[in-house]
Amino acid sequence: MKAKEVHKMSPEELRVEEQRLRRQLYDLRCQAVTEKLENPRQLRNIRRDIARVLTEQRTRKG
Repeated sequence: MKAKEVHKMSPEELRVEEQRLRRQLYDLRCQAVTEKLENPRQLRNIRRDIARVLTEQRTRKG
C-alpha cells in the first residue's frame, strides 16, 4: 500500500483498514508459529502499512 492511497481514504476507511491489517498481522504471526511462512517479508510489509494508516490518522486529528 502506498502513502498516496492512504491519503485518499476517508476516516472510516482508515479505521476499517487498520482493523483488517491488524487481523492479517495476527494471522501471519500465528502461521509463523505453527508452520513456515511462504513469504516472511509479509510481516514487515504489514507492520509498515499499519504505521502508514496510523500516521495518517494522527495527522488528521492534529
